[in-house]
Amino acid sequence: MTRFVASSLILASYLVASSEGFAPSRGISAATVIGDCQARQSTLNALFSDDDQTDNDDTLSRRDVGSRIAMLASAFATTFTSTDAFAEEEGRLIKFEVENLDGGGSGSFTVRTRPDWAPKGVQRFETLTDTKFWDGCRVFRVLPGFIAQFGITGDPQVQAKWRSVNLSDDPVKVTNSRGTVVFATAGPNTRTTQIFINTNPKGNGFLDKQGFSPIGEIVEGMDVVDKLYAGYGEGAPQGKGPNQGLIQAKGNEYLEASYPKLSYFSSAKFVK
Repeated sequence: MTRFVASSLILASYLVASSEGFAPSRGISAATVIGDCQARQSTLNALFSDDDQTDNDDTLSRRDVGSRIAMLASAFATTFTSTDAFAEEEGRLIKFEVENLDGGGSGSFTVRTRPDWAPKGVQRFETLTDTKFWDGCRVFRVLPGFIAQFGITGDPQVQAKWRSVNLSDDPVKVTNSRGTVVFATAGPNTRTTQIFINTNPKGNGFLDKQGFSPIGEIVEGMDVVDKLYAGYGEGAPQGKGPNQGLIQAKGNEYLEASYPKLSYFSSAKFVK
């Protein structure tokens, strides 16, 4: 019994020591972390105090220790789950390297995903980033003061795998303001891989009622987004720009031959 109690106390001490060294993460103040540590210390004191022991019983029973260890684990799990929630709310940073900007040259912009806005959309966007789907993608539809659209990969075989993998809608929680990143759709529950960035200085709030739910926002490099090549205008058949059906079927072979000035992504990677 003594050995069991001692082992439990060592575990508790280790957990307290670890929590005291826990650095504040994004969105969590130092005061919050310190408060959490103090609360955990108080929990430990309460769990392992001898106030409820009689003079004739100076040791905890195995059942008491097991119960209190379970309570301790629950307390710690609650705190770290709260910490994870802060990180999840802020999402991840993804840096897009852009080539062939209007007037020449290259640049980059950074997207922060927002799972608190659109968790399903964020998961799809991050999965596509993980698989390097964006690498080589052309920004095939750029309408200044409205949107910049991309999301058909240059490899038709890869694109074919995603065309029918529709994603159910996320409710619209925030407006389509300038710099927000949104999935394009062909109606309810039809999101796949196509993305647009809102570039209107006043935002595109009218898209909110149409079900376009932002999944993230540009946090750096909006000036680069404004330099994406726009010379080809609206896509076919309404305009003289690229035909989406031909992009799906032929990929970059079609775009490089017929629309060589389009801006494109050389890479898109998570920022560590």
